[in-house]
Amino acid sequence: MKRATGKTAMRVQAVLGDGFEVLEFETSTATSDQAAAAIGCDVAQIAKSLVFQGKDSAAAVMVIASGVNRVDEKKLRDLIGEKVLRPDADFVRQATGYAIGGVSPVGHATEMRIFLDEDLKSYPEIWAAAGAPNAVFRLTPDDLERLTGGRYADLAKR
Repeated sequence: MKRATGKTAMRVQAVLGDGFEVLEFETSTATSDQAAAAIGCDVAQIAKSLVFQGKDSAAAVMVIASGVNRVDEKKLRDLIGEKVLRPDADFVRQATGYAIGGVSPVGHATEMRIFLDEDLKSYPEIWAAAGAPNAVFRLTPDDLERLTGGRYADLAKR
């Protein structure tokens, strides 16, 4: 692992500021399992950024979920007041500025509502993607809330 040098990872580093360090790995961190293996943490500590699309509004909505959880789309629907769709990769890139596998919770191309999986609050430190499929950064659940303006909610499919 090394300090970030890639274009999108450096963009995330600039958004985060000096209080955080974006790290790049030789191996992929695109999935929660890959990220946890590269970092040496539990998969549940990976904060994966998932983009959904409102069925009626067509608006992007982000859920940052624990790496072990699946998002309950009915719970998300109840939070935002409309059904959600799983958009294609082009929509995700347009909304966030990142390709799937490297979607960061910060520095998005567009404004969107953000919800945070309350299960992430169980861990003193979590890890999130940093704009590239081999880049991550460490933060706390409080940092995640502050940096994203997101709201914690029960979103996991049980």
